[in-house]
Amino acid sequence: MSTTTAQPVPAPDEVVEPRLVTVVSRKVPVVLAVVTALFALLLTLRAREGDATFRLSSSGDLVALPSIDVPGTATGWVAVVLMALLAAFAFLRVAGRRKVPGWVSAVFAVLFLVGFLAWAAAGSPNDVPLVRVIGGSVLLAVPIVFGALGGVIGERVGVVNIAIEGQLLAGAFCAAVAGSVTGSPWAGVVAAVVAGVLVSLVLGVFTITYKVNQVIVGVVLNVLVIGVTSFLYSQVLVSNPELNSTTRFSNVAIPGLSHIPVIGPSLFNQSLIVYLMYLVVPGVWYALYRTRWGLRVRAVGEHPKAADTVGIKVERTRYLALMVAGAIAGIGGAFYTVVSVSSFGKEMTAGAGFIALAAVIFGKWDPVRAALAALLFGFASNLEGALSIVGAPVPSQFMLMLPYVVTLLAVAGLVGRSRAPAATGQPYVKE
Repeated sequence: MSTTTAQPVPAPDEVVEPRLVTVVSRKVPVVLAVVTALFALLLTLRAREGDATFRLSSSGDLVALPSIDVPGTATGWVAVVLMALLAAFAFLRVAGRRKVPGWVSAVFAVLFLVGFLAWAAAGSPNDVPLVRVIGGSVLLAVPIVFGALGGVIGERVGVVNIAIEGQLLAGAFCAAVAGSVTGSPWAGVVAAVVAGVLVSLVLGVFTITYKVNQVIVGVVLNVLVIGVTSFLYSQVLVSNPELNSTTRFSNVAIPGLSHIPVIGPSLFNQSLIVYLMYLVVPGVWYALYRTRWGLRVRAVGEHPKAADTVGIKVERTRYLALMVAGAIAGIGGAFYTVVSVSSFGKEMTAGAGFIALAAVIFGKWDPVRAALAALLFGFASNLEGALSIVGAPVPSQFMLMLPYVVTLLAVAGLVGRSRAPAATGQPYVKE
């Protein structure tokens, strides 16, 4: 004979309060622990003797800072211990169902970079030029920043802009040709803007008007631009070198700021395109969060039907936002041929558009965070040059793939929980 226990039934007027369940991802502490273990294994297997020298000043600095000498391998082990403590702290936060603060990942990254550079430069007759490392990172990040800003605007309005790579490459090609014909780098920038807008319009026609899958259209556009620019390069530019020799922007030093130790020559002795980047990043942030246009863009990207009911023209808003995004990405493409080098080369963007797309996700669809993520990827790309100077025993093939490894780790592990705009990737069908 079985018995059952009656469960208490709440009274009709009794209010049952909902229980809040906090879900915390374990990806961040796991990634920190894995990186710490791999770095400790590297120090164990390849211990290096000698000191590492970090040079903090360049010849043109107003105030010359002394170089810093540290024991290479010992500094690496100190970094490992501190990294392990941060990883343990992250595990404790997750165990207590609390989010890992963003400063943990930032401090962890700084410790790893300092320890790794100290180990790599141990016993080297050359020092680590921090000014050159920072300046090179900024330059390599410029097209990624512009591409990421274009991606943020596109996804905020509800369109996945996979075609950033094509916009950068089209911008670089048109800037090279226009700059060569006119002899003016500004004409090249204008041509790059037009090229980026045209690629965005093609993306908009297929995804907004004809409701084609946005990812497929973006991939096809990338392949199309690569094919067209490669064909024109082989058939036109190779036989007419005068069409592929642009005048580059020269560096302009900002008085006073360019003499600040370490960061002055790196940030304030750059070309006008770099200074334009300094203005565009806060400009896009202000436009998205402090203007009526930005409010409409975000409304269309989150709930287009609700935006339509209050009189916002969804398709027109998406077209205009895509055109702005294409113009910004086009400027990033112009950087390759009017700042970095003075000629166009086949597929010279080398996947920067896809790294920019990763920066959008890593930056959680925020323009400032996306720009900071792009700087991180630029630093990873520039690290190869710094290690080659000190003669680090790291295979060059590994350093070439480092930016893409950092991209995977950032998107898969360090980004934490993030939510894309609700209507991203969904065509709007008006009922």
